[in-house]
Amino acid sequence: MDVAAYLERIGYSGSRTPSADTLRYIHRAHLFSVPFENLDIGWGREIRMDQEAFVRKIVEHHRGGFCYELNGAFSVLLQVLGFQVTLLSARVPLADGSDSPEFDHLTLRVDLNEPWVADVGFGDCFVDPLRLQIGLEQEQQGKWFRIVEAGDSLRLETRDGEAGWKTQYLFRLKPRRLEEFAEMCRYHQTSPQSPFTRKRVCSRATPEGRITLSEMKLITTNGDRREERLLKSEAEWQAALADHFGVQMPHS
Repeated sequence: MDVAAYLERIGYSGSRTPSADTLRYIHRAHLFSVPFENLDIGWGREIRMDQEAFVRKIVEHHRGGFCYELNGAFSVLLQVLGFQVTLLSARVPLADGSDSPEFDHLTLRVDLNEPWVADVGFGDCFVDPLRLQIGLEQEQQGKWFRIVEAGDSLRLETRDGEAGWKTQYLFRLKPRRLEEFAEMCRYHQTSPQSPFTRKRVCSRATPEGRITLSEMKLITTNGDRREERLLKSEAEWQAALADHFGVQMPHS
């Protein structure tokens, strides 16, 4: 992998020494530069569990992806830089109160002097990696996060303002292989029940909040302020995609 090209893609020019600070700054740079998006699904382009393809898509084609692609590529970058990285399976809460199947989400454990959870593929979540420490409440940009025990799993929770704790996802510490996520990756590309086949989304974090293109709606958040603008045409949608995310429509 061309490390220099990857770091240039995310706008990172700092230290490459494996440390908590390096992990934090690279994590932030990735989230601010590489969007969470499911556009290939709508464009009929198959996503396979291939880390080299993930890296090419992000670095050479200036694209983003969903969790398997983003965290799959990010794990390669971290490993090449000398970090110890473990792939973990996670499940997300469903509307009926149950949890999604195993391998529904891919997240990362990074071990330094202490363990961390890194995740650049969950959309609107934590910007900095979280210490993998049970019960520790960690504040970021006005939001709080904590990891608590939940039977044989760990539950990542978040709290915003005076609202109560809300589950982001549940995960286990059992090391996983990328190919174990293949079935759920296919599901999310083909099933009408998958949220990724229902609407096209492109979203990335910003230092102030977030910018999201959800179907024909452009949403910008800045702290507590939220602005929405309805786009009027496909041409305007393509222009917003290029202007805010640097993503161009494929030629074929």
